[in-house]
Amino acid sequence: MPELPEVRTVVQFLNTLTGNRFLKIETHLESMFSNTLTKQLENQTIVSVSSHGKYIIFHLTDYDLISHLRMEGKYYYKDSYELTKHDHVVFTLDKGYLYYNDTRKFGTFDLRQGDTYSVPPLSRIAKEPFDITLDAFYHKIKKSRRAIKTLLLDQTIISGIGNIYADEILFLSKIKPMKQGNKITKKQAKTLIHQSINVLNDAIKLGGTTIHTFSSNDTVGWFQLKLYVHLRYNKPCKVCKTLIKKEKINGRTSYYCEHCQQ
Repeated sequence: MPELPEVRTVVQFLNTLTGNRFLKIETHLESMFSNTLTKQLENQTIVSVSSHGKYIIFHLTDYDLISHLRMEGKYYYKDSYELTKHDHVVFTLDKGYLYYNDTRKFGTFDLRQGDTYSVPPLSRIAKEPFDITLDAFYHKIKKSRRAIKTLLLDQTIISGIGNIYADEILFLSKIKPMKQGNKITKKQAKTLIHQSINVLNDAIKLGGTTIHTFSSNDTVGWFQLKLYVHLRYNKPCKVCKTLIKKEKINGRTSYYCEHCQQ
């Protein structure tokens, strides 16, 4: 699933299309949309594109169109109309065509007017590591017996972090992924926020992580070359040479170094 750095990479690409109008919206999978969008979106201009956690927000003339890529959603642009397999939405622009392609068909679209952030889905999402306060984050985890890895993945606690970056953040914070939230000290919570910002910033600079199918307008990311533990099972730790272990935590495979993460 695309995480915050991948979403930011997509947003950077989508912002190159600002000033264009949606002349026509062609939908091939209506279940992706929470409400009727086609007619309301026609002649709406893309003013800007931003993100919140893993959500992409098209700020239009009169509405906000909220997009979530889910597992394998991606956007790409072409000058000509060439529909390919798994292209479920086509936005005809003043210049060219914007395609939404999704192999797994899990992506979602919501149209909002007014205060977008006060209603679902964005009202349920916590602040990103860049904006969250230590007190707010620590207050949410200190009473939980869930594993800290699971808490980092909970978008109502802190947003934008997924499986890949959670493993890397915990490694750099020297905390085992299965450690319970109520056993995390405030100092460790501060370290987690600090390392979250460092990891996400590094990944954003490198265009995200391309492990399976992620790309932005057919451009891949390069952060996978800097991974310390994720997908490195039974390989030597880059710091101490101990073999990397993996374990299922709440259904998610987690990678860690038993020596570095005490």
